[in-house]
Amino acid sequence: MSADSAAKRPKLISSEAEERMDWKKRRLELKEAKKKRKEAKLIKQLEKQKQQEAGAERAKLEQSQDNKGRPYTVSVALPGSVLDNAQSAELRTYLAGQIARACVVFCVDEIVVFDEHGEDVKTVEGEFKGVGKKGQACIQLARILQYLECPQYLRKWFFPKHQDLQYAGLLNPLDSPHHMRIDEESDYREGVVLDRPTKEGKGSLVNCGMRKDVRIDKQLQSGLRVTVKLNKTQSQESKLYKGVVVAPHVPRTEGGLYWGYSVRLASCLSAVFTESPYKEGYDRTIGTSERGNDLDQTTLSPFKHLLVVFGGLQGLEASVDSDQNLDVTDPSVLFDFYLNTCPGQGSRTIRTEEAILISMAGLRQKITAAFSDVSNGLQQNL
Repeated sequence: MSADSAAKRPKLISSEAEERMDWKKRRLELKEAKKKRKEAKLIKQLEKQKQQEAGAERAKLEQSQDNKGRPYTVSVALPGSVLDNAQSAELRTYLAGQIARACVVFCVDEIVVFDEHGEDVKTVEGEFKGVGKKGQACIQLARILQYLECPQYLRKWFFPKHQDLQYAGLLNPLDSPHHMRIDEESDYREGVVLDRPTKEGKGSLVNCGMRKDVRIDKQLQSGLRVTVKLNKTQSQESKLYKGVVVAPHVPRTEGGLYWGYSVRLASCLSAVFTESPYKEGYDRTIGTSERGNDLDQTTLSPFKHLLVVFGGLQGLEASVDSDQNLDVTDPSVLFDFYLNTCPGQGSRTIRTEEAILISMAGLRQKITAAFSDVSNGLQQNL
């Protein structure tokens, strides 16, 4: 028995050693498999994260494409003295109408009328009255521009009879998107708050040029001009439509609609820049002159607020010379770009109403290219 047990002992020891080696190998295999599972899980998570990020970028791009809104604004500044070049009251009125039409065609958001001879004016506090007889051209031009921009159904509320509007019947209509017909459907409309009693907790009534008045979400002072966003679903049985008051820029920024222009009076050329209605001011400024650089060789980068300034009969140089707030003699230092928008012109002079059409037609392509490059770059990154 002892001999047999002695003979069997080595086999037991060797089998135990083999079993120990198998477990060790098994543990290593399990550890390796666990490591691989972790790596695979991590890779899967990273891929999922990348897909989510790509999806978010794609959704952002699609949203920006679906949102037809225009984020930037275009402003035009010109001297009121351009009306002094007209030979009669009828021609002065018609010239103002040409300027309005030119600005609306190219979707200008703000028109600034500055006093080219404003050497004695250093403040715009109080009512703007211009300088002498010539300064009145600024007020007349601004009044006609405001009259044309106002929708037809609101003009009786805001424009009483006035000598400056004596020949308004000669003016060609702007026919811009916010000048709507009575039965035309739109998400937005311009209106005037009516002087009618309203129940507590209910908003004011607004005349938006439709067959029914509109009940808005707020109580406002009567006589105010407001921009109303109409509710998408309206009850045909109700005596009133329903809507909410929105900021005047909402149709442009959210709906992608051109919603007319605002008119601002400036006492001199420097006031065009310093009294900007935008908090950050104009981040891109362009001066126009036959002494400027060729527009065709210019490239615009994206901007928030563009300002294009036109001179009068004697150019921007005369405006700079008469402005006591400016210590410069060369107008080009006031602008980011000083451009000749019609190189090789066949006439010695280009009238301001012609310059607006020529310049804005050339700049439109530059503006479109600046913002199309941004969207194209986003698509390439995706």
